[in-house]
Amino acid sequence: MTKSYFVYILTTKNNKMLYVGVTNNLQRRVFEHQQKLISGYTEKYNLNKLVHYQEFSDINEAIIAEKKIKGWLRVKKNQLISSFNPEWKDLS
Repeated sequence: MTKSYFVYILTTKNNKMLYVGVTNNLQRRVFEHQQKLISGYTEKYNLNKLVHYQEFSDINEAIIAEKKIKGWLRVKKNQLISSFNPEWKDLS
């Protein structure tokens, strides 16, 4: 059985702030963010709209991708999201 790992991007309802994370269960993790079960940045700033995700079969590749995306300027993150989800709809 192959495991899946996801790099994901959350934003606010008005798309003002971004959060990049990694998980092995995207549905559960987004639910936890939406229900504010995870304290910290996403809870404080109400980042609960899933606008981008990438799937990986190797956790190390997922972590590398997460760190790479976190290091990008906002404009490059916006381009990534828009190429995947042009209308920035909530994918959850």
